[in-house]
Amino acid sequence: MYLADGRTTSTTAGPGARPGRPVRAAVPATVLVLGTVSLITDVSSEMVTAVLPLYLVAELGLSPLGFGLLDGVYNGVSALVRLIGGRASDRGRGGGHKAVAALGYGLSALCKPLLLTVHTLPLIGAVLAVDRTGKGLRTAPRDALISLSCEPAARGRAFGVHRAMDTAGALLGPLVAFLVLRAAAGGYDAVFTVSGCVAALGVAVLLLFVPGRARTGGPRPDRESGAALRPLLRSPAVRRLTCCAVLLGLTTVSDSFLYLTLQRRLDLSEGWFPMLPLGTAAAFLLLAVPLGALADRVGRRRLFLLGHLALLCAYGLLLAPLGASPVLSCCVLALHGGFYAATDGVLAAATADAVPEELRGSGLAVVQTGQAAARFGCSIAFGAAWTAWGDRWALGLAAGGLAFAAALSAGLLGRVPAAPASPSEPVI
Repeated sequence: MYLADGRTTSTTAGPGARPGRPVRAAVPATVLVLGTVSLITDVSSEMVTAVLPLYLVAELGLSPLGFGLLDGVYNGVSALVRLIGGRASDRGRGGGHKAVAALGYGLSALCKPLLLTVHTLPLIGAVLAVDRTGKGLRTAPRDALISLSCEPAARGRAFGVHRAMDTAGALLGPLVAFLVLRAAAGGYDAVFTVSGCVAALGVAVLLLFVPGRARTGGPRPDRESGAALRPLLRSPAVRRLTCCAVLLGLTTVSDSFLYLTLQRRLDLSEGWFPMLPLGTAAAFLLLAVPLGALADRVGRRRLFLLGHLALLCAYGLLLAPLGASPVLSCCVLALHGGFYAATDGVLAAATADAVPEELRGSGLAVVQTGQAAARFGCSIAFGAAWTAWGDRWALGLAAGGLAFAAALSAGLLGRVPAAPASPSEPVI
């Protein structure tokens, strides 16, 4: 059973529709199903993320250094395999994007129950590396499916809807883990078991309800990866978008460091610390759809830059000599969530504009890999600066770097040429 592809139209007219004129759905069915898959998968992933630090340190007695190594594996591996996922999905026949995405989701689902059986640092690290490999493999093919299922003029809204559903899962995951820990006798084992079952449900929804999309036109990519990627890397639009993603990623402080800085700024107790990510996620959830639709109207590259200016304002509030108050916390978290809403799906939509259909997965992977690797490097540099000079100096350097990178990016993105025409897509 497959849902209709998002490009199809409905002939059922509403009360105010003109007779005989087809009515398009606001959001393609494929986007809604992929959003459901991401929602379910994020519930599963965030269940584990919520309890993993306490489980490793308190239950298994792992040292902070050991946990730091695992955290680096958990956040860094996906950046290394995104190119593989995007390239493999473009080279696949017919439903290549769906097949690679399903493989990625399946790998992550298999890793959840494996956490029940491993209790040493090397084995836990290996399981987490496989889990992040799955995430890296599925990201570009999934975003390619979203971009190919909707009209170019509506991509920002489509990605906004998907990211909102994804974030809803991130909000529900810690709550489900909390309830399982309180209700089940198995403690952490119960969380990992339930997480594995939820992840398997997400894979089943993907396999049953997401259509395998065959190419509708255009040349097939060369079977040699290097030969196929050369035209992509020669594209001025892709090069400039990648450069901007890297420049801005190098000055984007990781969420964990931002929350730690906010905790110190407000002198929050440890009991309130887990609530900070929920504030960002709530703002992201509320703003993802309206900002995605706004990007379709005012320009995706412009909104991408404005999102980073919102992050710069959050840095400024943390650095300003203001008194500690709940208002400051709310403003910082709202700006942080707004930053993600204006950049995450919007960058994917802007990249899809610049990449032809037959290389869509590869193009998305190139830009996303550059951004993820840059953010990973920023985390290392920020941690070193914090250790050497303190959190305020580190954040001040990051703010100055972000302002400089935003200025450079504005110049680069202002010269990005119009999107190439794909045989199956209209030019906007």
